[in-house]
Amino acid sequence: MRTTLQTPTILFLLIGFFLGCADENSQHTVVDDSMLVNAHKAPEEWLSYGRDYYETRHSPLNQINKSTVDNLGLSWHIDLGTRRGIEATPIVANGVMYFTGPWSKVYAVDLRKRDIIWTYDPEVPKEWGEKVCCDVVNRGVAIYKGLIYFGTLDGRLLALQSHSGKLVWEVNTVDQSKPYSITGAPRIVKGKVIIGNGGADLGVRGYITAYDAATGKEEWRFFTVPGNPNNRFENEAMKKAAETWTGEWWKFGGGGTAWDAFAYDPELNLLYVGTGNGSPWNRDRRSPGGGDNLYLSSILALNPDNGKLEWYYQTTPGDTWDYTATQHIMLADIEIDNEERKVLMQAPKNGFYYVLDRTNGELISADKYVYANWAERVDLTTGRPIETEFARYPNINALIAPGARGGHNWQPMAYNPNTGLVYIPAREDALWYGQEANWSFADDSRSWNTGTELNLDNENKLDSAANNFYGKLIAWDPVQQKEVWHIKEESAWNSGVLSTGDLVFKGNGEGFLSAYDAKSGEEVWSYDLKTGIVASPISYEIDGVQYISILVGWGGVVGLHVNYTEQNNPGTLYTFALGANNPFPDFPKVPEKQLIDLEYEASQEEIANGARLYDRYCSKCHGGGTIPDLKYSSKAVFNSFHNIVGEGAYLSLGMPSFKDRLTTEQTEEVKNYILSEAKLIRERISE
Repeated sequence: MRTTLQTPTILFLLIGFFLGCADENSQHTVVDDSMLVNAHKAPEEWLSYGRDYYETRHSPLNQINKSTVDNLGLSWHIDLGTRRGIEATPIVANGVMYFTGPWSKVYAVDLRKRDIIWTYDPEVPKEWGEKVCCDVVNRGVAIYKGLIYFGTLDGRLLALQSHSGKLVWEVNTVDQSKPYSITGAPRIVKGKVIIGNGGADLGVRGYITAYDAATGKEEWRFFTVPGNPNNRFENEAMKKAAETWTGEWWKFGGGGTAWDAFAYDPELNLLYVGTGNGSPWNRDRRSPGGGDNLYLSSILALNPDNGKLEWYYQTTPGDTWDYTATQHIMLADIEIDNEERKVLMQAPKNGFYYVLDRTNGELISADKYVYANWAERVDLTTGRPIETEFARYPNINALIAPGARGGHNWQPMAYNPNTGLVYIPAREDALWYGQEANWSFADDSRSWNTGTELNLDNENKLDSAANNFYGKLIAWDPVQQKEVWHIKEESAWNSGVLSTGDLVFKGNGEGFLSAYDAKSGEEVWSYDLKTGIVASPISYEIDGVQYISILVGWGGVVGLHVNYTEQNNPGTLYTFALGANNPFPDFPKVPEKQLIDLEYEASQEEIANGARLYDRYCSKCHGGGTIPDLKYSSKAVFNSFHNIVGEGAYLSLGMPSFKDRLTTEQTEEVKNYILSEAKLIRERISE
């Protein structure tokens, strides 16, 4: 149930906070600052998103290893009954697992009883699904002193009692009149809850905020891009950043949303944050005079006490490809040139693997981990990429690699200190970019305004080496900056990675959870979960037994449009252990899809108008993955088409109303375009 605390007193919240601690402490150890700092010393738990502050996603548990993994089987499962993407990494503390599902719903599971203790539905308005780029997902929670923290799709941050799921406090972190969203997991640093947001693709200004964990009071906020220069800049960092922008970028929002990557070094007292793409993508549209556009696509080192910027490194100056640096940030102490270095590592979308000195942001190395044709290399002296002549697609349509999905996206990688290797869930990918002839900014908080549409009057620049779309699990040596081995995958949209003693666990879009030899890449175990996997596995120990758990629910930006399995089963939590052999759940078989076959009357001009409207308003979701391909809808859907599209009859399912954007005639044109496409497919099949 959704509840909002209107004007709570600090005293009331503090009492609730400490009562929550006392209740948990009566039975269990409270997760406090010391436990979070020393999480790497507690292999039986999984206390934060990346297991520890360094975000290594490596578990030293070794009951399950190369010698025993043949005996790994399904121990138990819980059907969550959901039908959208699940990207969450669970938290495990004191024998209880906490995680989020679609629409930001939270679950608590007793790992001994293997049953749900409580759930909490924040009741996100279903129309908010239109304000997110890539499905109604959420990547997880944080735990601290008896409370569970999570962000919601509509931009709220909530704190729940860990033992009961009851709301303690709630704050709105965004301007809800704008297309902000939260899909990332919060982090806890020194009694503060750290959270960012998304929405750059639709036009917002990004920032990171720290809230007091006990009360929800805002402690500090750091904007990632400058606002209107006619207003006072928030700090010197914004004043400096504004010198790298031109035009009236603030009217587009600017972008730079920090929607996923965080890491923290307690010794250096530095919080590392990855920032996102510009709004719109194309720099020529948002900043027509050029410029690096700080702090887009950057790694920021902030003082968590006050939010002050200590240093930054920009991976993609003047980003014009949606090359976010919001991908997994990982910290490690490794030996380079006979010297132990405190490093920060990232494989952002742009295809280069970066190793930085995390004390000061100095670039140590940067090399391509996938095929990339937008830049030849990164100059280690200046830290800047050496771009190719066609990279910014001037007066051409260019096939650029990687594409906007990135050589690596949000799915976390892992680092094994025993092998010294990083395991990257990567992809070979490319996308066509161009300079749209008559581009105009549609500030409706609903439409993507990338500014990269193709111009049919321009020449096409095709790079045959870039024309790929498949996944890769890469074992990467961060010292030598080279690939050691890789596994090619049919699906280009796969899960995050778990490292254990001598194994690497990873799921894929075809539904298989597999284990690989960490040194050689040989597949040593696999289990068919029969639904595409995008979330990351974790490992923990209960009563002396090591378990592997993973949440399965196909979705995300690719999952909205593509299926790699026969059907998408409900969202499910699966748990594996040695010697277990429980049967796989018997999910009902989904009926075979049938193309719609209805008569329609429309001119070619009306069909063309419908195609343009469909491309703008419908294609983002209705690709045929987790959301239905409308060409296969029932006659009942088309008989109620105007009621669904115009009046919001399916709003409870996440289908928004388009009454304020489409006239009755335009809705009819969209309907007839869909029917005409179905007819063309039927004709091709019958030939």
